[in-house]
Amino acid sequence: MLRYISTRGAAQSLGFADTALAGLASDGGLYVPEACPQLPASEIDNMANQQYLEIAWRVILPFVSDDIPSEDLVKLLRRAYKGFETPEIAPLHRLEDNLYVQELFHGPTLAFKDVALQFLGQVFDLLLEKRKSRVTIVGATSGDTGSAAIEAFRGKDNADIFILHPKGRVSEVQRRQMTTVIEPNVFNIAIEGSFDDCQDIVKAMFNDARFREEMRLSAVNSINWARILAQVVYYIYAGARIRDKTGGPVSFCVPTGNFGNVYAGYVAKSMGLEVEKLLVASNRNDILHRFFTTGRMQAMAVEPSLSPSMDIQISSNFERLLFDLYGRDGGMVAKTMKHFRSAGPFELEEPVMKQLREIFASGRVDDARTGEIIAHTYKKYDYLVDPHTAVGLGVAQDYLAQNPEATVVSLATAHPAKFPAAVEKSVGHAPELPAHLADLMTQQEKYTVLPADLAKVQDFVRQGARK
Repeated sequence: MLRYISTRGAAQSLGFADTALAGLASDGGLYVPEACPQLPASEIDNMANQQYLEIAWRVILPFVSDDIPSEDLVKLLRRAYKGFETPEIAPLHRLEDNLYVQELFHGPTLAFKDVALQFLGQVFDLLLEKRKSRVTIVGATSGDTGSAAIEAFRGKDNADIFILHPKGRVSEVQRRQMTTVIEPNVFNIAIEGSFDDCQDIVKAMFNDARFREEMRLSAVNSINWARILAQVVYYIYAGARIRDKTGGPVSFCVPTGNFGNVYAGYVAKSMGLEVEKLLVASNRNDILHRFFTTGRMQAMAVEPSLSPSMDIQISSNFERLLFDLYGRDGGMVAKTMKHFRSAGPFELEEPVMKQLREIFASGRVDDARTGEIIAHTYKKYDYLVDPHTAVGLGVAQDYLAQNPEATVVSLATAHPAKFPAAVEKSVGHAPELPAHLADLMTQQEKYTVLPADLAKVQDFVRQGARK
């Protein structure tokens, strides 16, 4: 039986169902599998000609089979992805012979978070129905997680969902995708602060044992292992197809804020996918690029940017990688994270950084260059990208300039129509929203503004949640 353990070493190990429903471990850590299931190279090679849902079934089943039987997983995956506008789910778009874009924005809210959250919504439905139970879902968003989570859980009888977003720091389209949902189980909270403030409040609620038990809290942020698991699939889907074309390994470039997306690539590599490099692409809030360059993790003030979903200084999922770097010593991780949150920066020794740089590289793209990349990509390839995807493409192109023999898949994490102002400024016209969101800008909004105050947010959750 596959068990899941906390990165901080003090929480009880759990099976998949309890891990998914808990989200955050009771000791404040994040769950990871005790051992990573392996895919033989021959099986990955065969995936080059398989459909996305078949690959998803093969990748996910070893992680969940103790709680979700094979036949149930097949049905669950079909339900999860039936709302995507293409059966490919995460299609590859060729820009150059050695540069591809993987489009992860074909779900209902036009962002890569749909891939994970539509899966997670179905997982919760199945598990809660089996247990005849209900939960209160609490999450923080820097833009895309919130709308994707709300879309996955709106109208559910077994869950209320409370999403915190930083007031004025998400695009209007992102905000409206959350705040125009009128189902009574959906609550939007605009926090007067940054995304990190939102995330800190959510973590504090989970670390308040009495409140957590009282409200039966569950998490849908990328701290939830089930979300990471769903994202592993598109790396293996793309990697198998590129290897079939080139005969060699592939590198992935990932616009990164909370480190969850690129960590899923690390899991794919750990399962057996041949990955040359995982490229971490940062905007002006470049804590991760500074870390990979210097070995020093140091938070600074968050600065608003053209790519707001990446305006983060505390990357929660980095803790999962740190757990491996410390030889899976949960006590060391707990000590380091406590120091980071209370006393400030930490550094990793050069031998550890050398090991890390064998897998990861990084780059930074500021707002000015982001706009230039959007314009250049449209002019040269007749291909429109959003600001986050542009950051990834910039770092991918810089890497290819130094490594011309490499092949890179750069992840397109959002539809350009989610960021119309930035795109219009770069190319001269705004992209149109798809038909199912055509009236988004005229719908009435519903949300509550609260200060970055834990007690006030907890009171709001208590008053709103159905017991």
